[in-house]
Amino acid sequence: MTEKILRAKYRRVLEKFVKKTIAVLKKNEFNLKNYYFFISSYEKEMEEITKIRLNSPYLTALEKYSNLLIYFRYNHSKDFKDEKNILLKEANLLHKEKNKTIYKKTKYRKNDYNDGY
Repeated sequence: MTEKILRAKYRRVLEKFVKKTIAVLKKNEFNLKNYYFFISSYEKEMEEITKIRLNSPYLTALEKYSNLLIYFRYNHSKDFKDEKNILLKEANLLHKEKNKTIYKKTKYRKNDYNDGY
């Protein structure tokens, strides 16, 4: 397989893993055992896929966030509240990073500015 195909597969697995875990974290009926089961199932899938170097800032942030999810799977406090807040905050920052490229500045700002003269 070419590197482009492997990169696309790796990206799809990462995005699927992160989106579904964020949905589990945002539920009102959050259950830690279900979270463990969910993370462990995707952790196996992450091990099977070959890791590829990612170039864009969003994809590197996505990879770091997935590593953080797996890290908190094994290293957490008893009630998991602090870790859940950290993960949700990082998820919001990740979403912000993804949408950063959507909004563009106007090319000619001075043409848009009209002060009435």
